[in-house]
Amino acid sequence: MGSLSTESFDEFLDSLKHAGDAISNERELRERLAEAQRWRFAFQTLASNGRPLGIRFQDQSAGGNEAEIHRAFTQFQFPESTEAAFAASLRAEH
Repeated sequence: MGSLSTESFDEFLDSLKHAGDAISNERELRERLAEAQRWRFAFQTLASNGRPLGIRFQDQSAGGNEAEIHRAFTQFQFPESTEAAFAASLRAEH
């Protein structure tokens, strides 16, 4: 396996949680990411379409975590479009 497929999605999810985001059905999300060869792509898909599985992200910081979220997405080399879609979904939940 290449380094991208084994890079820690656990650290990424922990970064989001540290930024103040709550993850509903986190266990299911972690299991699915562990099974995926390309966890970044799987995360993008589950963040956008995971509601039927109970996977949701909720901003617990009232919007005060944007810099930390940006740092996590940058550190783990996500495209800007993914970060923008994620941030928009958090604002929609509020």
